[in-house]
Parts: sequence; structure tokens; C-alpha cells
Amino acid sequence: MHHILEMRARLLRWYDDQGRTLPWRVRPDDRARGVVPNPYAVWLSEVMSQQTTLAHATPYWEKFLAAFPTVTDLADADRELVLSMWAGLGYYARARNLHKCAGVVRDEFNAVFPTDEKTLLGLPGIGPYTAATIAAICADESTNIVDGNVERVISRVFAFSEPLPKGRKDLRALAGTLVRDERPGDYGQALMDLGATICSPKSPTCLLCPWAKFCAAHKAGEETAYPKKDKKKSTPVRRGYAYVLRCGDKVLVEKRPDKGLLGGMLGVPTSAWGQTPDDHSAAPLKRNWQRVGDIKHIFTHFELRLEVFLAEVDEPINGHWVEDTSSLPTVFRKVVEAALRP
Repeated sequence: MHHILEMRARLLRWYDDQGRTLPWRVRPDDRARGVVPNPYAVWLSEVMSQQTTLAHATPYWEKFLAAFPTVTDLADADRELVLSMWAGLGYYARARNLHKCAGVVRDEFNAVFPTDEKTLLGLPGIGPYTAATIAAICADESTNIVDGNVERVISRVFAFSEPLPKGRKDLRALAGTLVRDERPGDYGQALMDLGATICSPKSPTCLLCPWAKFCAAHKAGEETAYPKKDKKKSTPVRRGYAYVLRCGDKVLVEKRPDKGLLGGMLGVPTSAWGQTPDDHSAAPLKRNWQRVGDIKHIFTHFELRLEVFLAEVDEPINGHWVEDTSSLPTVFRKVVEAALRP
């Protein structure tokens, strides 16, 4: 018990002095002056920073908060606008759930964003990590915040030997043994910061770590041996065709089905993604398509390889035509660039 209290005290002192300053974060000195966190802003930041870097997510957070200052503004916005503004962040189900969640908060919670973990877990797109984080930061609820950075810290401190992801439940339970009522929001953010800045995957800076004396992996000189992970399987490859139909400076796009990858987003027409298709039945016009290149794009669970085809028309056919393709998902921007490069 005593060493847990000492661990927490050391970590919180380190956070007070060395913790990151983030645009949505209320630092301890700000809290002391009476500044309180904005649950809506914190929620946006957590959803956007999943599976990407803070440097990449922050401009999106700023753009969304400027366009939609309140959760009601976001809920009232056209979903297609929200999806187009999300383009480039990836994992587009998050954008659909973001808009859906905002609507639920507007309609069922009188536009007051919930801050207790149990209620948050019932909202669209909010899982255990996000719910625990918002509740701790915004309501001082003693929750167990565990993201990838925290997993790395805890696995090293305890020399946790069960490979991930199988051991994730037990690792989370270990992290829970350190949770206390004192400054839960600051503690959770401190733990995430420790993993993000000191306890890095390949080159941890153990000399600066407030938990070095408690860390089993450090004592054994085996910091980078943790967390243990199951052997990676080879990445499967899916293939397909992509069609860029051009009319002057515009290209034809279509809305993808809500279910499936990039659901609800605009993109150029493509074949199904799997084995390379035998024909061009998915092409928007039965005409002479010219094969102009190939692109490769990495999704979470597979690699996509598309053969890119180009055709031109003098007059637009029925459909949605766009001149600016910057709001398309990255994979489709790659396709258009491959088709139209000089």
C-alpha cells in the first residue's frame, strides 16, 4: 500500500512540473484558479486522437471546435459536412458516431454532456477508455484509464509477461490497483503523459522517470521487452479497381454505403475490394478506360492495392461532381493524384 501511495505522489509531482500542455487540457495551476474542463472539448479530443498522433489530431480539434462550438452545433450540422471535415483522420466510423453521439446528447441530455462513466458508456462511439478519461478529468471520478501508453507503462512496471492483446484484461486489472481518489483526472493524464514522453516504445528515458525505482523491467534491464505481444500475422492484401471519371477540372464521386469501410464518405467509384475483379462492371460508364497507375493504402487489418483507371467526358453525366478533392479520404486522394498527375 505504501509504495503505491509513493508511486502516485511521485507521478503527480512529475506531472505538475513536466506534464504536457494541450489545448483541451486544464493544467493543475489552471484548476487551482478555478478553471474547469469542458467535457465536450475533452470528448472531441479523445475521439480524434485515437489511432493517430496528437500533432495530427490537434488541427482537426481546433477546426471542429471553431465550426461547432457546442455539442448542439455539432448535432445540428449536416452529417455530410462533418464527414468531409473529418477526412484525413481515418477510422471514419468515429466520425459517424461523433455526429450520432452529439445528437443523443442534444436530444436526451438537454445538450449537457454527461461526465459520469456509467452514462458515458451508453453513448454511441464511447468505449471504456474514453468514458474513464472524460469521467476522471471532468468529474473527478476515480476511474481506471488505460490506453496504449498506459499499457506500456504498467506492463514494464510489473514486468507483465502475458502477451497482448490476450492479456489486456489482466493488465487493465493491474492498472486498477493503482487507482485512488486523489486527483483522479491529473493522475490519469500523468500516466498517459509518462507513456507518451518518457516510457516510449523503443528508447525509454528511464533516468528521468519518476517510477524508475518501482519498475521491474528497468531493474532487469529489459524495458523494451515489454509489453509482450503475440507474434504478428502477415498483413493480408486486398485488391481492386478504382475509376476516375474526369470532366474538365471535376471528377465524379459517389457516397459509399454507411456499413463497411469509409462508410458514408464520398469517394471515386471502385470495384469490390478482395481478389482482383475479372471485369470492369463497377465502372460508371462502359467506355474506354485507360489504366494510369497503382496505389497502395494501409488500413488497420489489411493492405489495399488499387489499379487506377481514367476516362474523360465532355459533359458531366448524372451524379456528384467535385473540383476540390481535398476533403476525400486519403485513399481516394491518392487515387485521384495517381490518375491526374502530369
